[in-house]
Amino acid sequence: MYHGRYTVPERLRSPSVRETAVNKPFIDVLAGQRQSVPPIWMMRQAGRYLPEYREVRAKAGGFLDLCFNPELAAEVTLQPIRRFGFDAAIIFSDILVIPHALGRGVRFEVGEGPRLDPLDTPEKIATLSAEADLSKLESVFEALRRVRAELPQSTALIGFCGAPWTVATYMVAGQGTPDQAPARLLAYRHPEAFNRIIDALVDSSIAYLLKQLEAGADALQIFDTWAGVLSPREFARWSVAPTRRIIEGVRKVRPDVRIIGFPRGAGALLPGFVTETGVDAVSIDWTAEPGFVRERVQSKVAVQGNLDPLALITGGAALDRAVDDVLASYSGGRHIFNLGHGILPETPIAHVEQMLKRVRAYKG
Repeated sequence: MYHGRYTVPERLRSPSVRETAVNKPFIDVLAGQRQSVPPIWMMRQAGRYLPEYREVRAKAGGFLDLCFNPELAAEVTLQPIRRFGFDAAIIFSDILVIPHALGRGVRFEVGEGPRLDPLDTPEKIATLSAEADLSKLESVFEALRRVRAELPQSTALIGFCGAPWTVATYMVAGQGTPDQAPARLLAYRHPEAFNRIIDALVDSSIAYLLKQLEAGADALQIFDTWAGVLSPREFARWSVAPTRRIIEGVRKVRPDVRIIGFPRGAGALLPGFVTETGVDAVSIDWTAEPGFVRERVQSKVAVQGNLDPLALITGGAALDRAVDDVLASYSGGRHIFNLGHGILPETPIAHVEQMLKRVRAYKG
């Protein structure tokens, strides 16, 4: 396990924070309370841009070996909190652990991404288990418990799953494709068979998220990375409706849980997504139009985002301008500062520090 030097950020050492340590700025925003300095974390903040992550990854072996090792998964989850003092940690795992729990073979090829045995015909889909074996994911829950025990009280812990549409696209094609055409074609040609995949993912995701909450997660995020490839009608059927079912299922057991949706690329369909799903916040990518989002989305729920990850790679004056644009666009309302997608491996650590310093110096 990596044991690097760690200096507790000043904001976590101050008496005022110790006295109110049970307050989590990230959760407060989700609960409807605007913060003068928006809480900040980054999607994929535990990752290859950190040398300490690369050290642990080398010890773990394969990517799934790291995901399913509670000690190492907890360690890499905590690394960006130690280094940067983010307001939230997100458990280190992957959206494709649910297909694994459904009995599908999942593997990660170096340099090529995930590979699964494709479910590309109705006959193959008929063999899919309807219920996930969550005992296969016990290591994820143990990692959550370990992280929760070590996090500062003011730091939130996020559990997550992939949205059924996005996870299904990988299950159908057996891998990622440029526009996920195999899943889109199957959904058009054999909607009943495709819906069998969606139903299994909805039910399994509800059970999985509830177990993450039991293990210590404070809030949840549902990642629909491929929502933006769907037409409006198909978006309503395959992105909005399954996400709504997951949220309703989780809230039957945990009615007060805070949930973030991320229908990447949804654009003008965002307001309907927010209204129909019941999310507490929506994460937006860097292409979102600020005026539209403020008027039609942020007036209803918190907004999370939306710095371009390439601006973070660039650094310097360009990064400062991009950070200022995000703050000017959204920090008048309920806002969680984040990227518009995950941080890229080639991002310099100094640029993350530059971003953090600028966000935390904001006087809103």
